[in-house]
Amino acid sequence: MRRFCYLAQVLIVFLAAGLLACAVASGQVPAYNGPSEVSQVKGKQTAVLAGGCFWGVDAVFKHVKGVDSVVSGFSGGEARTAHYEVVSTGETGHAESVKITYDPSRVTYAQLLRVFFSVATDPTELNRQGPDVGTQYRSVIFYTNDEQKQVALAYIDQLNKARAFSGQIVTQVTPFRSFYEAEAYHQNYLALHPDNPYIVYNDLSKLRHLKQEFPELYK
Repeated sequence: MRRFCYLAQVLIVFLAAGLLACAVASGQVPAYNGPSEVSQVKGKQTAVLAGGCFWGVDAVFKHVKGVDSVVSGFSGGEARTAHYEVVSTGETGHAESVKITYDPSRVTYAQLLRVFFSVATDPTELNRQGPDVGTQYRSVIFYTNDEQKQVALAYIDQLNKARAFSGQIVTQVTPFRSFYEAEAYHQNYLALHPDNPYIVYNDLSKLRHLKQEFPELYK
């Protein structure tokens, strides 16, 4: 296996010693209380989110009720650079992302964002998540329609005003343009490699937090 998230092999001892914190919120953030979500799109919908190494973000949303599928990939750059080894340079404009297909009658976009901010990512870290450093690990909401944009901006404003985090949210809210599926060995990585040291120290805790904080959404 070629792939460890950026510097993970070097830093794994420090993670085990607790000198680097896992990028997970300490608990639920407040529920969205902004303008109502009134989708004009019928049937299944798509959300594209980036919040650090896509292994953990993928695993979190695969365990959310109402989510039908999650694919790891790259968004924000061009097709010709949408390859892991190139994206890892941090010079492509891509962020490691996940494409989530969900049923809005079972889970709303705002609920997905609440899970994103509470469990999947630390939205106050700029161009990094935990041990992974670089623009490819930045936190981004790639909105696919005006409704998603409105909800994302309103929710971030709400959380900043409520001081839900110790710092300001730096998550970007950016129009979605394209998504490129990552190499096959990145797909469903946590489920296939639960004993990988990076997964053990960075991502399994996210699933525990999801189950603890959102039992009504956990599957």
